[in-house]
Amino acid sequence: MKVAVYRKAHFNAAHRLFNPSWTFEKNQQVFGLCNNPHYHGHNYELEVKVIGDINPETGFVIDLNLLKTIIYEEIELAFDHKNLNVEVTEFQNLIPTAENICVVIWQKLRKKLAAELDLSVRLYETPRNFVEYPA
Repeated sequence: MKVAVYRKAHFNAAHRLFNPSWTFEKNQQVFGLCNNPHYHGHNYELEVKVIGDINPETGFVIDLNLLKTIIYEEIELAFDHKNLNVEVTEFQNLIPTAENICVVIWQKLRKKLAAELDLSVRLYETPRNFVEYPA
């Protein structure tokens, strides 16, 4: 029997949306205020969904304390109060859009979970704007 388990987390981070191969004007046209050369920040809300069979010995799909620790170590420590463009390796050559941040989070968490567990990540950049991977 498959059951979905959720864990919420949050982090605050700054970023700038720009493509270094474009002119400033084209970046302004595409990214608008998000192209601020001095960056801007968001209070990101994260939902992690893990789906799997219930372990008959523990009654868990995954130990939520373990999931909490993985999210903290892999995401919160890496992203919280950071400038994503400057301080997070994954975004040195990747535009830190909500879409790309979500995929990077999924990749980091996927490596830490048992192969038989399914994973999806939902990231809220604002209360009204959010992305999910996989879709």
